[in-house]
Amino acid sequence: MERGKKLNGSAKRKTLREEVRKAMKRYYKSLDQEIPADVYNMVLREVEIPLFISILKFANNNQSKAAKMLGISRGTFRSKLKKYEII
Repeated sequence: MERGKKLNGSAKRKTLREEVRKAMKRYYKSLDQEIPADVYNMVLREVEIPLFISILKFANNNQSKAAKMLGISRGTFRSKLKKYEII
């Protein structure tokens, strides 16, 4: 089966990887020759904040459940929530 297509042959589904690739391409284009700094941490911050907010909502604000769903320890999750001032 062709990657990204549903079994029933309906429209191609966009993958998160592809969407990130497109977003990074747009970001680099917007820099207009400026050299970015600390791109890795910028991307993590931009992705982790909405991820953590949405997973907390999905887990009814249960941090232990959210951390388990993410595959990280509750302590790590709480540290990141504090770092991003989510809690």
